[in-house]
Amino acid sequence: MKKIGVVLSGCGVFDGSEIHEAVLTLLAIDRSGAEALCMAPDMEFREVNHLTSRETGAKRNVLVEAARIARGKIRNIKEVTAAELDAVVFPGGFGAAKNLCTFAEKGAAATIHPEVARLLREMAAAKKPIGAICIAPALIAATLGRDFRPKVTIGTDAGTAAAIAETGSEHISCPVTEFVVDRENRIVTTPAYMLANRISEAAEGIEKAVKAVIEMA
Repeated sequence: MKKIGVVLSGCGVFDGSEIHEAVLTLLAIDRSGAEALCMAPDMEFREVNHLTSRETGAKRNVLVEAARIARGKIRNIKEVTAAELDAVVFPGGFGAAKNLCTFAEKGAAATIHPEVARLLREMAAAKKPIGAICIAPALIAATLGRDFRPKVTIGTDAGTAAAIAETGSEHISCPVTEFVVDRENRIVTTPAYMLANRISEAAEGIEKAVKAVIEMA
């Protein structure tokens, strides 16, 4: 059975993993007959009230919050290596751009969480497939852009696409129900809630993208 890493960044669209995208990813992996291995960094982040979209002043832990989505079956990303995985997928949500890296604040000059960067570089060097959803392709671009020049999509947002291009990556516009494949670098990306107005739209693109990642593994 293929083992697919799923890197989570918390629990909730405004400060962690987008829950719909994370669950749809896990469902697509299971439906493809593969096994998901959930992981997240052990780090603090600033909590956002999802009713008001405002920071509360409190802090939470990414790994602890991500465990909610994984139903407790999750590992610290620092303990996971590319050798254990056949592929890896990054759901979106602001946590991907705020906790896993600082793209939300710094754009192309973003710094990457060191363990996230390590795993991504290990996967890329081993030519193992990488999937990214919603804003998470910006994390891929910020991490691998200079060395691998990947082709990715976040949909059609011009500002985000321009920041991705500044990393040395190439942005390709894509509708919500489709995905982009960089065959040379074995990277698959889909817009999901960067464009989706309905969960069914996000689901269609995610299922196609995850299937492509697993077939490539």
